Amino acid sequence: MTIHSTIRGVPLNKVWLNRYPADVPAEINPDKYQSLIDMFEQAVARYADNPAFVNMGHTITFRTLEARSRAFAAYLQQGLGLKKGDRVALMMPNLLQYPVALFGILRAGMVVVNVNPLYTPRELEHQLVDSGASAIVIVSNFAHTLEKVVGKTPVKHVILTRLGDQLSTAKGTLVNLVVKYIKRMVPKYHLPDAISFRQAIQCGERLQYVKPEMVNADLAFLQYTGGTTGVAKGAMLTHRNMLANLEQVNAAYGPLLEEGKELVVTPLPLYHIFALTMNCLFFIELGGCSLLITNPRDIPGFVKELGRHKFTAMTGVNTLFNALLNNKAFQQLDFSTLHLSAGGGMQVQRVVAERWEQLTGRFLLEGYGLTECAPLVSANPHNMTYHSGSIGLPVPSTEVKLIDDNGQEVPPGEPGELCVKGPQVMAGYWQQPDATAEVLKDGWLRTGDIVDIDNDGFMRIVDRKKDMILVSGFNVYPNEIEEVVMQHQGVLEVAAVGVPAGVTGETVKIFVVKKSPELSEQELILYCRKHLTAYKVPKLVEFRSELPKSSVGKILRRELRDETGGTGSATL
Repeated sequence: MTIHSTIRGVPLNKVWLNRYPADVPAEINPDKYQSLIDMFEQAVARYADNPAFVNMGHTITFRTLEARSRAFAAYLQQGLGLKKGDRVALMMPNLLQYPVALFGILRAGMVVVNVNPLYTPRELEHQLVDSGASAIVIVSNFAHTLEKVVGKTPVKHVILTRLGDQLSTAKGTLVNLVVKYIKRMVPKYHLPDAISFRQAIQCGERLQYVKPEMVNADLAFLQYTGGTTGVAKGAMLTHRNMLANLEQVNAAYGPLLEEGKELVVTPLPLYHIFALTMNCLFFIELGGCSLLITNPRDIPGFVKELGRHKFTAMTGVNTLFNALLNNKAFQQLDFSTLHLSAGGGMQVQRVVAERWEQLTGRFLLEGYGLTECAPLVSANPHNMTYHSGSIGLPVPSTEVKLIDDNGQEVPPGEPGELCVKGPQVMAGYWQQPDATAEVLKDGWLRTGDIVDIDNDGFMRIVDRKKDMILVSGFNVYPNEIEEVVMQHQGVLEVAAVGVPAGVTGETVKIFVVKKSPELSEQELILYCRKHLTAYKVPKLVEFRSELPKSSVGKILRRELRDETGGTGSATL
């Protein structure tokens, strides 16, 4: 791990290496496996009878996962006649069907196109057309969305599943009946040529699976990103990108974990790159079990499920940890077996991290990544004993540098746009050479995040470059405003944006969800005046019952800014 700068004349790579525990290697081997198929086959052979995934009280072992994914791969190859490199879309929340389909697609030598189930018809059509997906695996709850656009896409094969289809027969039947007829969560749809996922597996069991010849430069995923800045782009992630990041995740967090004995809580959707790499692929290699939470927005139901398990690891985003901490039943859980808590996807706020440590006795390790890096770029050392407020140090085999608007490296001590180089960096954006050229230059990925580095070598995100608020010529970063406002005991959630303000250019507006009903606008502004320079103090406060969030719970400043006539844009 290296960086193109110094601290007081000492190369930062030497500073950073001294900050890491001795059990973290300086470099990883991105070519440990030939492909994700090889990684998977070795893992299922090694941990055959271990539990691999748990969902709605039902467990499947590595052996079962291997058999069902092999059958699905055979069906894609022989039943549908798809070829190596064909794209297959996967559109469902966290269900047992997801890993079966995921590894089936990969084992067939095909490319996984993860799709957010909450997409609108327009968004779904764009992704299916742009990726050129030949087939889609979709849960019936969202089939009505597909029906509206499937005729305008290259999709030739629709494979349908219901929420309970991978549970035991009795439980699965009950779940499907309740979901469709009592909760009415399955809108009517008409897809007459669709085949059921169960039938696909049964058919595949009678067909021959042919392991494809793969090289690690082959595409594994088209992972779409950047939808909040306009049209979503497909980040091309190769088998080598993903395998390298698995080794980097292992270097960062592996010392806290024991092979074959972990149970990781997975509330974030597996179609999102964070959970995909960290909770799914990494814990498969580790021989761990993943507790899949289908609807993490149902906090009482989520907490009830946690109470049934002795979980050892949990990943999430700041808003999720905050919601859990404010749930009384969660506060009563047994955390004695928990030894890894990892936060990412958005900044972990200090007040949340400190409350998490007080309740669980475990520090919330913050990491940083992005879709284009598969995703992990940096992490706080696993032996941290306090919340540093930083995104940590670059993971092994990762180079970073900070640049200004002209592409020149900034002087030591000044913030700049973070650029990343390493084996986890994507091959580019699918069929978008101009967009690729904008962010990839000489192997360096421009992240769009403004970062500074302290004297100990730790990186801190100042903010998204495009989220910056310009007040009378001064740069104001929403993260700083939100960090201060969250310290107020009457605030549950907050988002800060810039709104047009004539002479000053922009002014700061905050959207707040109250924890205390008595909280007033004047009280909040007075509080901010005590902790922020005058030009950073919010001039406008709007109280709301909730804030708009992405599928992983990340607050969408863009939507709030669009409402107020702001001009900035943000990326997920």
